[in-house]
Amino acid sequence: MPNIVEKTGKSLEEALKAALDEIGVERDKVEYEIVEEKEKKGLFGLFGAKQVTVRVSVRAVAPAETAKEFLSGVFGKMAIEVLIEKFAGENDMVNFEIYGPDMGILIGKHGQTLDALQYLVNLVANKGHDNWVKIQLDIENYRKRREETLSRLALRLADKVRRRSERVALEPMNSHERKIIHMALQDDRRITTYSEGEGHYRHVVITPKK
Repeated sequence: MPNIVEKTGKSLEEALKAALDEIGVERDKVEYEIVEEKEKKGLFGLFGAKQVTVRVSVRAVAPAETAKEFLSGVFGKMAIEVLIEKFAGENDMVNFEIYGPDMGILIGKHGQTLDALQYLVNLVANKGHDNWVKIQLDIENYRKRREETLSRLALRLADKVRRRSERVALEPMNSHERKIIHMALQDDRRITTYSEGEGHYRHVVITPKK
């Protein structure tokens, strides 16, 4: 699919239609400029039909806009009604908050489905852009609730480690959730935390400080 084409027609609308047909996008997705507009000489040197040449280019779409269109398309195909709100986050991050009934299917166990959807959104939204824009998805404030749950878990397990003087290994978590555990216990001088394991099996270990 070309990003820029030039087409000529007997009118502006005809030239635009020919260009849009070749590019394969809707009119609201492009920008155009008239390259040439003239009347052609007909029989006996008289001016007859008009001729318009236009240059049409696909309009650059911001990653956040692409992300929202992608999400709307996914939810539409799943026949799920949602409300999508966009917020500016720290360090130029774009946050999308998603609300609706029966959102559990979109979150998945420990947010695995949500993380997978977020990964796809980032790939789609940033395709063709030089500067990567990080997009974070959240559903019904799940990430905040999960962070609070993990912080409480970390404190409870740290207390167990201190009382029994033995290490505790948590279940496998992604890098973001492991960071939450580390941050929750970083000021405790009686214990130390570290990550071990590979890939999907990587997890946090809490152990007494020697």
